[in-house]
Amino acid sequence: MIEIDEVSKTYGERRVVDRLSLTIPDGAFCVVLGPSGCGKSTTLRMINRLVAPDSGTIRVAGEDVSRGPPEALRRRIGYVIQSTGLFPHWRVEDNIATVPRLLGWPAARVHDRVSELLQLLRLDPGTYRRKYPHQLSGGEQQRVGIARAIVTDPTLLLCDEPTGDLDRKSGDEILNLLQALNREHGKTILMVTHDPHASARASRTVHLDKGQLGNEPVK
Repeated sequence: MIEIDEVSKTYGERRVVDRLSLTIPDGAFCVVLGPSGCGKSTTLRMINRLVAPDSGTIRVAGEDVSRGPPEALRRRIGYVIQSTGLFPHWRVEDNIATVPRLLGWPAARVHDRVSELLQLLRLDPGTYRRKYPHQLSGGEQQRVGIARAIVTDPTLLLCDEPTGDLDRKSGDEILNLLQALNREHGKTILMVTHDPHASARASRTVHLDKGQLGNEPVK
């Protein structure tokens, strides 16, 4: 699913990602562990073409991500970030429905898909679809962020510190949901985090240090 081949990225004089090679197979739940500044988030952004690598190649489903429109690539990839990135003045339903409406889905289909995802992520549609982000807990906001990321049913989900702002209980709930999306719904998940607790949910764990794979054991 994801092939990262000798990829490097430098900002100024600092090499953030240094000749990184990593393969994530279809159906994996891979956690990349590492401290702040080790290149974790930059790697995700390069996969999603939010940042261009200086050298090397990244392929998703066998296709070089540098080819073709970035918008087409991103529609195939769900992206979950630490701060959720929800639009504060939009209701939950509108946040989840952002991409389907841009794609011209009929209103009935959008409504049904929002309901389906809220139920999947254990948020009652009748209670939550009309709420605003500030009316939600941190864990509830992250569930909405996940719903928005998977609304078009991508096979690949990138998660950038999705539990970083949450307490342990809420973080565990999000990890359980991600694990269910992987095991029960077939999503390939690549999650980066500094929290080793997350590796218990993963099918594979790797360590990143100064932009390179670390020497710690790979699960």
